[in-house]
Amino acid sequence: MNRRPASWHAATVVGTRAETPTARRIELDVPTWPGNDAGSHLDVRLTAPDGYQASRSYSIASSGEGTRVTLAVDEVPDGEVSPFLVHELREGDRIEVHGPLGAFFVWMPSTDPAPVQLIAGGSGIVPLFAMASAHARSSDPAPFRLLSSVRSETDMFFRDELADLARRDDRLDVEVVYTRSAPPGSSVTPGRLTAERLRAAVVPAEQSPRVFVCGPTPFVEAVAGWLIEQGHAPARVRTERFGGSG
Repeated sequence: MNRRPASWHAATVVGTRAETPTARRIELDVPTWPGNDAGSHLDVRLTAPDGYQASRSYSIASSGEGTRVTLAVDEVPDGEVSPFLVHELREGDRIEVHGPLGAFFVWMPSTDPAPVQLIAGGSGIVPLFAMASAHARSSDPAPFRLLSSVRSETDMFFRDELADLARRDDRLDVEVVYTRSAPPGSSVTPGRLTAERLRAAVVPAEQSPRVFVCGPTPFVEAVAGWLIEQGHAPARVRTERFGGSG
């Protein structure tokens, strides 16, 4: 269980860069941050000059002790918070964050030897990247498998970091499903993730994996349903979903 205290913190932007054509990676320095477990999230609150406030929840791409917090925010064009974070936020700006939040959808080293299956739809990979990174830093022997569904190669969050993790850590296997266009030379035909493709790509139910699924609500509901139909125990499948109000 996550016992880190959640509260409001003043955060300073120490770096930003493009993550995908519609998303931005944001590095924050939060002096009072108590650290967070892999998979946690936080709330970002913005205050307008007239006093109007808007807040939204975002998964945290970093984990562990320390006061640096990494976010990767995908823009919701009609949203109140994400367009500002993606297009307007600059190094040196200060924002308010509330967290760390979430104790159910987190991964921590354990004595459970079963494999861990991570399944991401689009920007749902953010908390799963935190889990894969935390696992790579740990001595936890459980094998990890990550399945990511994205529209194209340019829409893949943390592409280089994940490739590097997979090269350096033989406990991690990464597979990507491209729904619209695959990279040049790819032998995989683009197309949406289906129940059949899911079955072929994930750890079999017979191995009783721990499964974490994150992405848009329709994606998560479909994947979770397929997993249960394929024999995965509901108690072993944890989900986190998001809508489009960012």
